[in-house]
Formats: sequence, C-alpha cells, structure tokens
Amino acid sequence: MERLIIFLMALLPLLGFSRKHSTILLEAENFDSKGGWVVDQQSMDQMGSPYVLAHGLGRPVEDAQTSIDVNQKGTYHVWVRTRDWVAQWNAKGAPGRFQLLIDGKANDTTFGTKGKDWHWHKGTSIALEAGKHEIALHDLTGFDGRCDAIVLTTDGNFTPPNEGAQMADFRRRLLYFPKKPQDAGKYDLVVVGGGMAGTCAAISAARYGLKVALIQDRPVLGGNNSSEVRVGLSGLINQEPYPKLGNLVDEIGPIGHWNIKDAEKNPQSKRSKEIMAVIAKHPEKKEHNAGPASNYRDDKKRAAVEAERNISLFLNTHVDQASTKDGKIVSVTGKHILSGKTLEFYGTLFVDCTGDGTLGYLAGADFRVGRESKKETGEIRAPEEADQLVMGTSVQWNTKVTQHDSKFPECPWAVQFDESNCHYVIKGDWNWEAGARRDQIEEIELIRDHAMRVVYGNWDYIKNRGEKKAKFANRELSWVAYIGGKRESRRILGDIILNEKDILNRKIYEDACFTTTWGIDLHYPVEAKGLDIEPYRSRADIKEIKPYPVPYRCLYSRNVDNLFMAGRNISVTHVALGTVRVMRTTGIMGEVVGMAASICIEKNTLPRGVYKNHLSILDEMMTKGVGRE
Repeated sequence: MERLIIFLMALLPLLGFSRKHSTILLEAENFDSKGGWVVDQQSMDQMGSPYVLAHGLGRPVEDAQTSIDVNQKGTYHVWVRTRDWVAQWNAKGAPGRFQLLIDGKANDTTFGTKGKDWHWHKGTSIALEAGKHEIALHDLTGFDGRCDAIVLTTDGNFTPPNEGAQMADFRRRLLYFPKKPQDAGKYDLVVVGGGMAGTCAAISAARYGLKVALIQDRPVLGGNNSSEVRVGLSGLINQEPYPKLGNLVDEIGPIGHWNIKDAEKNPQSKRSKEIMAVIAKHPEKKEHNAGPASNYRDDKKRAAVEAERNISLFLNTHVDQASTKDGKIVSVTGKHILSGKTLEFYGTLFVDCTGDGTLGYLAGADFRVGRESKKETGEIRAPEEADQLVMGTSVQWNTKVTQHDSKFPECPWAVQFDESNCHYVIKGDWNWEAGARRDQIEEIELIRDHAMRVVYGNWDYIKNRGEKKAKFANRELSWVAYIGGKRESRRILGDIILNEKDILNRKIYEDACFTTTWGIDLHYPVEAKGLDIEPYRSRADIKEIKPYPVPYRCLYSRNVDNLFMAGRNISVTHVALGTVRVMRTTGIMGEVVGMAASICIEKNTLPRGVYKNHLSILDEMMTKGVGRE
C-alpha cells in the first residue's frame, strides 16, 4: 500500500498537478441551483461539455449558486471557461457579461468579455480559507452570457486544458468519474431521441411487451413539439391503408392546428366537440407555432411514457458513443448532462430518433447530407449539381402585451436594422430560419446565436428607434427559443431511398406502411435586405401531394443490421424529406417501428427480416393500431 501511495504521488505532476497544490473543478451545469440560468447541450460534442446560459431576453437572470469545500488554505487562481459570443462578428460590446461571486463578493474580473472561441478566461486570484465557500454566477445583462466550468487552483503555473481528450480526461479525474460507464441494463429496444418519433416508438414497443429504454438529451420530451422549441404538430393521421395509425400520436400529443381544422370540418363528432370546447375556453391554444408553453403539453407526453411499465426513461442523457460488433450495435453510452456521469445501455435492437442521425453516425451507418443532383435522382426540384444546402433551423420568438410601456435595452452588438429592413411584427414564426448553408450539427451554436442577434436587433430597433415604435410601447419580448428547431441534417440510408418521383407518381411498394400527407415543403434562404449578413429568414416552396404510403424499408439502416430510424433522419432524398419531416407523420413512423421491433424480438430476426419474412404480421399490427382511440 505504501508503494502504491508513493507511486500515485509521483504520478500527479505527470497528470498536470503538483502534490503541493490544490485544484478544484466546478461544472456550471452541476450547480446546486441554476437560478435563472438554463442548460444548453446542443453543441456539447463540439465544445466539450454542456454549459449554462443566461437567457433573460435583456433582463439579468437570477444567480446560479453552489458551494465548495476547500481543503487547503491559500491563494487560488481563478479560471472560467466561457466566450464572448458576438466576437465572431466583430460586434461592438460584449452582451454576455457576468461575474463570479465567491462568498458574495464579485471577482474583480468580468467574464464573457473576450474571445470568440470557448477558452479559459483567467480571473483575479483570491485568498481562501479552508472550509465551505459559496459560489455564484451573477448575470449582468440577460443577453445569453455562458459559462461551462470554473477552476480554482493554488498552482500559479497551471492552465486548464481546453480541447479534446486532454480536457475530457482532466474533467474525469477532477470529478472522480470512473473510466468505465455504469451498466444501465439490457433492453429489447433502445430508443435514442425523445421527440414525437422516439416517444411513439418507445410506447408502441412497450405495449407489445418489449423492455424499452428511452433516452432523451433534454429535460422534456417532444423535441420540436416541446415547450422549448414550440413547433406545432402538422400532417394528417388515420389515413388509408392503415387508418388506425396515428391514434397513438393523437393520444399523447397536444391539440394543434390540424386537430382544429379537422374539428371544423366535422363539427358533429364527439372528438370535434371536445376540441372546440377547449378552444372556446382557451383561444391561445390556436397558436400553432411559438405559442404559450402550455400549448405543447410536455406533461402529457411524459405521463404517457411513465404510465408504461416496460419503459425506462432517461432524461438529460446525451448519447455520444456506440459499440458495434459484426455489423450490429451492441451498446450505446450516454452522458448525463447535469451530473456528467456516464451510463452504458445494452440492447438487442436500437432506433435512431435523434433527428441528427447521431446514433447512426456513431455506429457507422451510411448517411447523406444536403441535396442530391437531378442526374442522380431524376427529381424535378433537385439541383443540377449536388450540394450541401439544407433546410435551416428556426429560432422562434413571441411578445406579450404589458399594462404599461415597457423598455428594451439598446443592442449595439446585435444586427443593426433600419426603417428599410426591420420587421414590424410581434411574433417570429417558422420562417425565422437560419443556417441553410452551414453544418447544422457542427455549427449549431453559431446558427442559433446568429438568429438571436437578429431577433434582439430587430426588437431593439422597433422599440427604440422605429417610426412605428409607439405601437410597440406596451409590448415586451416574452420568449425566444434557445434550443434551435432543426429541419434537416443527416439522413440515414436504408434499403430504399424514397424520392420525389415515388411520391408524385404514387409508386406503391409492397411494404407500404405510414402515410405522408404534407406537401413536399422545401425551404430556401431569403437574402437579408440591405444587411451584410447571412440569411435569417426563409421561404417555403410547397408541391401538394395526395396521401402517399411510404415503404417500411425506409425505416431501417442498410448496413447496420439492428438499427431502425424514425423521424426526419429516415432514408429519403432531400426533396422527399419535405413531406415526411412533419411531426404527426414522424410520430406514426415511431408507431410502426415499435411494431416491427416487437416482431424482431418474437421471431428472432432483424429489421430487414421483417420485410423479407414477416410483412403479413406487420400488416395485421398496423391494421389494428397501438394507440387508444
């Protein structure tokens, strides 16, 4: 034992620590109280960690607070991992300013004031006695200051590592995380992604008796149809050839635009009367996109999942590793966003419902990003040459009426509008869309931040300098999404890649399953008028279709044998994605995948085997449906 202690003490300097010094690491997302700061995980694979965001819409948010135990008295050098989020545009000022409070006293350095990239911003050293100390993040602006982590060290020669494996190992050692993840169990089906597709897939499989893990990287279910993003459910359900498909979507989803339209067309049905009675009492529920948080019924989705005894729900868990063998996924590893601890999930079958095709990518599945060429697909609306253009990310927003005139801070660091190009509107809908020419995965923080600079800059102008500002005097900015609503990134390739010709020519496949009803809705960026910035708005080009049943072979990977897909990452071309990507349709995909997974388990086969040998069983299941009418 004595030799082991001597060896470990000798090893410390090699790991970047001196045995004479004390080093403390605090992860901001793991603070005891987040106060008004929110946790953002969207770019954790790119910048190395989740972080907290002071998203106060121009009003400083409540302090985030925690406490530490200092074992060694001394002078501690302060490091805070952060960035000036507008520096990449050479913008004036630093809107994300915040202070670090230790025992109620602000460090002399103000953070978030420099550096366009994530880095360790060195603060002012401080003398600390041994014992407990209170730590707080104190926001100064309400304009999206961000903090990843804090290091306090008595070693004046030590700088925390900032990138890659070295930084990850530093975090693991300082937080005493084990090298191996904790075993989270073995499941028949592991569902990665808790949007409408993933939630429906999990419930569908569970109702057929499968043991299911549902892993979601946010604190709520619903994805784009959650209170965090606030996109309404679109697309029709209960269509031929399987009119019972969609009952599960309707069971767990909120009242939305299409429920209301159906109720208005068929006012005498019991369901229609119930819907219209709700709308009469709560007219705000008619807001399809960017409506009140309650419109999206996060509670209803979670209650539906928790009511299924066969589902184990893992919220705030981000899957970042997949283990494979012989062309199959063996397990996936997820990191808990708040605690940083890792879990490993073993499964027989897996389904990628991440939207970004994250699991497929980690497992080596074939995928495609961007637009195919007209020569490749023969599609009418495909470009002559293939490119990387995608449909962008929406950052929606809304306002509310106040009893008195409200003020909004001037934002010299935001996009600077004038009378010729400002938008005199009180709400930002789906077409406040950015990033069509960017990488929607690697650059999501930049895409979201660009959209926020636009929202803040436009609201600043019409509130403070616009010719019509009197009309907006008693309105204040009430909500801006900080989780981007994505439309397109990776599409995982299956045995069939559905294209526009299939849909318009109504090519019927023998394995037709879920029915898509939305028009082929493609979004294109609109150039910013009179502004030297990239687009932040979009236009929709919609080709109406007749309801079309999509083949089952679009719902599993062509080269990872036990991987299903459901959601906007299924096997379609860019053009065909325009119809299948809406969320009532993706929810139906989940229903079908849950059924197919149950066949795989019962018949000891794989997703492709359902098509080859058991289509008649899947037909019976889809005819019967899994949702409660």
